[in-house]
Amino acid sequence: EYWKRYGSGPKEAVFVGMNPGPWGMAQTGVPFGEVKAVSGWMELGGRIEKPRREHPRRKVEGFGCPRSEVSGKRLWGWAASRFGSPANFFSRFFVLNYCPLIFMEESGKNITPDKLRPAERARLFPLCDEALRSYVDLLRPKMVIGVGGWAESRAKEALCGLGVEFGRITHPSPANPAANRGWEPLVERELAQLGVL
Repeated sequence: EYWKRYGSGPKEAVFVGMNPGPWGMAQTGVPFGEVKAVSGWMELGGRIEKPRREHPRRKVEGFGCPRSEVSGKRLWGWAASRFGSPANFFSRFFVLNYCPLIFMEESGKNITPDKLRPAERARLFPLCDEALRSYVDLLRPKMVIGVGGWAESRAKEALCGLGVEFGRITHPSPANPAANRGWEPLVERELAQLGVL
């Protein structure tokens, strides 16, 4: 539904995150998919299927998940504040993740793709690169903006030679001290410097 409603191109820019978080995309299927933002602002809903192997400490509850995903709350909250309606935001932009898979330790702790073992990265990254090239071919953005430095570096490698410009914004994660000092004004400045706003 996210792609059907909001994924028609061309887009001015595509924001690329790392991979799903346990309380965001893992629950809704939408990148940075904080439940209230997806069901409220985006007006998306439906039944979310459980994975075949579900971590006992990271249950997939779909739109019934009571947890809030801070990164998604910040990103989509900014989009709502800045652009008003989803139609205004998505007429110019789209948001996706470099990797669509979530990885967890036995404890339930999230493992980001950059922390996977080298052999795992060697098998995974070429597939993610290919998928990102397909997304860019469909959406035809002028610019690809990494949400954080790692996502920007992966996008640059995957899309080298395709004629898109690259940029980066600060990741809205609460683990990022810069994001905790006022992410919205920070991202406004960064996007203005990139010529996007």
